[in-house]
Amino acid sequence: MNPNYICITELCQLEHYIGNAGVVAFDYETAPDEQYRHEDRAALDPHKSHIVGCSFSTAPGEGVYVPIAHKLGSNMNADSFYRFLEWFLTNPDITKIAHNIAFESAHTYHKGIVIQPPVYDTICASQMTLKSNYAFRTLSDSGLKTLAAELLHDPLPIFTDVTKGRHFDELNAQDWETVRYGAADSDYAMRLYYLFNPWFDRYLPQHRWIVENIESPTAVYLGIMKYNGIPVDIALMQKRKLEAEQKMEQLKGEISFIIGDVNIGANCSTQAFKDYLYKTLGLPVFKTTEANKVAADDMTMQMLKEWCDDNRPELSPLFTLVQEYRKWGKIKSTYIDGYLHYINNATGNIHPDMFALSTETGRMNCKNPNAQNLPRKTNDPIGVRSFIHAPEGHCILSLDFSQIELRVGAFYCRDKTMMETYQRGGDIHAATTSVIFGCSYDEAQDKHRAGYKEQRTIAKNVNFGTFYGLFPRGLQKTLKFKAGVDKTVEECGQIIANLKAGYPGLTAWQEATKHTAAMRGYSETWLGRRRYLPNINNSDWGQKSFAERCALNTPIQGTAADILKLAIVRILKELPKYPWLRPILQIHDELTFIVPTDKITEAVALIRCCMEEQPFPAFDLPLIAEASVGECFGRMEELD
Repeated sequence: MNPNYICITELCQLEHYIGNAGVVAFDYETAPDEQYRHEDRAALDPHKSHIVGCSFSTAPGEGVYVPIAHKLGSNMNADSFYRFLEWFLTNPDITKIAHNIAFESAHTYHKGIVIQPPVYDTICASQMTLKSNYAFRTLSDSGLKTLAAELLHDPLPIFTDVTKGRHFDELNAQDWETVRYGAADSDYAMRLYYLFNPWFDRYLPQHRWIVENIESPTAVYLGIMKYNGIPVDIALMQKRKLEAEQKMEQLKGEISFIIGDVNIGANCSTQAFKDYLYKTLGLPVFKTTEANKVAADDMTMQMLKEWCDDNRPELSPLFTLVQEYRKWGKIKSTYIDGYLHYINNATGNIHPDMFALSTETGRMNCKNPNAQNLPRKTNDPIGVRSFIHAPEGHCILSLDFSQIELRVGAFYCRDKTMMETYQRGGDIHAATTSVIFGCSYDEAQDKHRAGYKEQRTIAKNVNFGTFYGLFPRGLQKTLKFKAGVDKTVEECGQIIANLKAGYPGLTAWQEATKHTAAMRGYSETWLGRRRYLPNINNSDWGQKSFAERCALNTPIQGTAADILKLAIVRILKELPKYPWLRPILQIHDELTFIVPTDKITEAVALIRCCMEEQPFPAFDLPLIAEASVGECFGRMEELD
């Protein structure tokens, strides 16, 4: 196909080209601002760059390039262009297509514009299509140039070949190579739109619905979150870094006093340290790695300490020190040095990369840095959560879905006791305490009853694994290492038996779900997000068992993820009316914002309404969003 690309600089030409088109692809070309011209990748950061031009395509094989900030050649008037752009990007009658719309969203948000649905992100669509019988395309498989060559058999021009070391705004706006490169991205996004949709309609129609109604608008929201970034207290981080270094030096000295000059490295996992434990001291090997080498992870250290408590008590303090040293080492490397490395020198904030389709269940994840992996409040000796600090006059506001996976699980298995507990606003942990320990619901809630704390702790840990398949030995390990509760394998087996007897709908759902997955070869969420399980009928018990757990996990965790994303889409639609509401972070089932102090009540009402709305007609249990607020993330107070 010989493309028909032209450069236009008059608004009337652009308006004529768009006309009454209901589906339009668009794409930005950017370049660094003057003070960041020599900084690597500055053109990708909306805080350090500007839009040089924008292309549009209304049909495969054609496109227009609109220059607005080229240093050579003619440009369209920028004010006129941005007025048009706002009309275009907020128009409910136009489906806006882009490849990686999160990028366009961040640069658009910089201009005070929130892209509104309907939108279609072809990078999301790519990740929702199959590249083989059982595997979906990953993000690395979904670059525009990769897809153009693989699926359209038409390689795109390379940026460096076109620019030859220059920034895009240094190219002549009217040169054919400039126009071709600028217009091609929109054209090929449009071609992919018309390629993917027939595929979806034929093979996975629900995935098209998810791309159009969940993933693409969610990508817009992720771009806004990345733009806003996470505000941090740099002075506090520097202070805590010094404290951590001093603490680690102290612990290292105490360990050396016991073991001598053995090199322990940064994490007490060197070969020299393992040789000291297993060869010099002759301690038993409780665990090995996948490569069949002796392990030295945290669980191993805990197991060695417990063995030494009974057999070599003089060595027990060593493992206490090792665990403490490791904890401080992780805090320093991950949360202090790691976070400081990613501070943006233009904003003073951290701007992590958020990914909506990098897990098989549809849950979002985060890197550069992983801001979802904050330490628990109960295991945060240095106050890492307090590094996240709101600007003056603002607060951090978080709303968290209460027990959403348990609610989704109850919705799926239709167990009468579970359903009634949530429908009347009851306490599911008390209900589970009741069924596994044979007490009444009222007794399970009595905080003064003998055994209350231990039984509730067990019930909580059982609940979080209830729907995914519990085994006695696995429950024993969970209770021991996560809850500090010692139970025999037999006791754990009885707890599971009581659970199944008390929640009869649970076992029936689990067996039916595994059977259906074995018949189909896949599991899916309520809205049709599919996960293939090629080992569900494997003769190897270990691989089959893992696939069965995935079959149980996907409907619950995946549907919970879909519910959160549907809430995000509703919030996105409201953002233009609330420009002071700034999304900054998503952690599992929680959404976090920066809000002016005097807008807290209004913000909570809006976000809670978006989160607690019935996600789809069949869902018949209440959703609860719990709000908390504070000047820093480490000192959040719950709101009624």
